Amino acid sequence: MMRVGILAYGSLLSDPGTEIAAATIRIVENIETPFNVEFARSSSSRGGAPTLVPVSSGGSRVSGQIIVVDASADEAGHMLYRREIHKVGSAKLYKPPPGKSGDRVRVKIVDGPLANVATVLYTEIGSNIVDLTAERLASLAIASVTQAETGKDGISYLMAALGHGIRTALSDAYAAEILRRTGASCLEEALRSLRAG
Repeated sequence: MMRVGILAYGSLLSDPGTEIAAATIRIVENIETPFNVEFARSSSSRGGAPTLVPVSSGGSRVSGQIIVVDASADEAGHMLYRREIHKVGSAKLYKPPPGKSGDRVRVKIVDGPLANVATVLYTEIGSNIVDLTAERLASLAIASVTQAETGKDGISYLMAALGHGIRTALSDAYAAEILRRTGASCLEEALRSLRAG
């Protein structure tokens, strides 16, 4: 049994960060998340774009990966934390946040082994989109195109998730609503037209 892995189901799939990438010894594909996820958090670092987070109601279990790393569980937790707070390469160490703040990153461990990996870590941060509908997600994603760094907007995030086979309860309707509002035939075209203004 492999020792330590990191569960990836969002942007970690395509951008694990240099620390996790350097420690990676194997990737286990097609792992269903043991919890439901949804585009339920508006991320300030992405211009308010919707991002995937674990949810207690709604959402879907999705197909992700386990990034098996050559590190202890504590070391992996610190690397994952630094990646989530955009401090890769710093000396920041993870400490569980006090109380029940939904805006703080928590590094958690999946109950029991998963896909022959003894300890699997993942991050949890609270959902903050109250009106969780395809229409609301599309509004946030479209607005983020002019607010976020190139490639960090909601449409780019959605395209990357769909490209990795991520499908949630809202993902198809969310994508369709972006196309309806922009008059585009695909998300790439929608993004180009919004960037062009």
